[in-house]
Order: sequence, then C-alpha cells, then structure tokens
Amino acid sequence: MNNNDVFILVERWMDLSDLRIFSMVVRHGGVTRAAERLHRVQSNVTTRIRGLEEDLGVALFIREGKRLHLAPAGQMLLDYADRLLALADEARMAVQDPRPRGVFRLGAMDSTAAVRLPGPLAEYHRLYPDVVLELRTGNPTQLGTAILAGELDAAFVAEPIPDEPFEKAFAFEEEPVIVAVADHPPVGKKGAMPRTIIAFEHGCPHRKRLEDWYTKRGEMPERTIELGSYPALLGCVVAGTGVALLPRSVLSTFPDSKRLSVHALPPGENRAETVLIWRKGAVSPNIRALQQLVSGNKRTGRTRAKSKV
Repeated sequence: MNNNDVFILVERWMDLSDLRIFSMVVRHGGVTRAAERLHRVQSNVTTRIRGLEEDLGVALFIREGKRLHLAPAGQMLLDYADRLLALADEARMAVQDPRPRGVFRLGAMDSTAAVRLPGPLAEYHRLYPDVVLELRTGNPTQLGTAILAGELDAAFVAEPIPDEPFEKAFAFEEEPVIVAVADHPPVGKKGAMPRTIIAFEHGCPHRKRLEDWYTKRGEMPERTIELGSYPALLGCVVAGTGVALLPRSVLSTFPDSKRLSVHALPPGENRAETVLIWRKGAVSPNIRALQQLVSGNKRTGRTRAKSKV
C-alpha cells in the first residue's frame, strides 16, 4: 500500500470507522471480541471488514476456518491505520482544547505593529508558548480582505470598518496629529495650509483623515508624496518637504522628533480607535486570548492629547 492508497482511504472514510474496526479486530484477535468491544453485532463487523477489502482490492486477512491471520497487506495497513487514528484523536483533542495553540496569523497596520504590539505580543508568547505567531502588515482594506479570504485569522485596524462581515473588539485609542518641520506656523490657519502632504498609499486611514481635514476647510493639497514607511515619511517631514498625519504614539520611535512640530487636530477629529477584527462567527481560543490581553487598554492604554500648537 502506497501513500495514494492512504489518501484514498481518508477521502472515503472521513469518520475513520472502517479503520477503527479493522484495528480492533487485529488487536483483539478476531471478530467476536472486536464486536464486543465496539458494541456491534459480529455480522456488522464482518461486513465492514469485507467491504474494506473489496474497496482496496486486497485481502487483509488469511482465513483458516474462523481464525484470522494478518495478510502482508493487512500488516502494512495496520501501521497506517494506527497513525491515522492517533492523528484523528490528536486533531479531536486540539479542536476541543480551549487553550490557544497552533499557528495564529495576525495582521496589523504599520503604526500599530511598530508601537502598540511589541509588548502585548511578547506577553502573548510568554503566556501561550504553543502558539506560533505570524505577523503581516497592511492597511485596513488589505487586512480585511485577507481575513475574508482565509489568509489571516484576525487583524488590528483603524475604524471605520464594516460591521457586517466582521466581529470586533476595542484595542487601542490613538491621537492623530499633523506633523511638520520645526517652527512651522500652526497648520489650518489662514495662509498656513501646507501645499504638500506625505502619506502612505490609498487605503491608509491616516491619509484619508488628512485628506478629509483639508476638505473640511475647503482646501486640497497640491501634491501628495507616497512613501512606504514611517522613518522615510518622517525624514521627509524633517526636511521640510511637506506635512503628514499619523498617531502621536509613532513619534516615540523617531529619534529626530525634536526637529518636528506637532499640531493637534480640533475636538471631534483628534481621536481614532484601533479595533481587533475577525471573521464573524470565527472566533478561536487564539483570538479570544489576544482580545483579553489588549482589553485593558480601554481603561488604561488610551493616548492623552498633548498639543504643541
């Protein structure tokens, strides 16, 4: 019997009952004792064994009257049967086990991954060493699409996010601010609307918030420079190329933050929630454990406004 035969077996008997009956007949020395252990009538056990032989096209037993001896094909099948049954038992225990385990495919926005997640993920790894974390970054649209495609289990994204396909839980509150070169006059004032913005690609919630900020003031930037990382974005701001909008917390990771001016947004525009999302109805022990780990941020982890206007 080769591996293809095993795959055929698995496809035909997803409940593995035929393999379990076969194994019991071998282990208990015959149909009678196997039937007793399985709480089946002997004729049913005999029928299942013969059906298994017919499907495989080989004799699994050498029959001498009422006595059964394993044939070479039966001996080979027994090894595979034991392994498959053990794997099935392991899988059953795994899916019924409420403890986090296995691969956990997590997504996050770049700013969240850089600033908010190192501590919680380190704690998660300490508490749940049986979980293998895989982290992927992207904007909310990309991450939401990846969840619905089955490529990610959960992701940290900025609101708003559609309610219909996802379940969500509060994770972090951010204070979005506009950053400019040091000594830049207060933005938003007459004559102080920067003409160039620096942002990530379309789909980034911070870019959209900055574009909306311009629109509410009847303005539009003349030029948009797209970059792919916060260090590059902030480097351009320091050079006086333009302004950017980002969470204030990101500035703690930038060594030249003293060369920036930070401009607070007005009330109603100066708060942004990051939520943990997953496909509706697909919560797992891994997701639940992470949700519990970050849930304390609702009380203690909110970013406080510190205006430098």
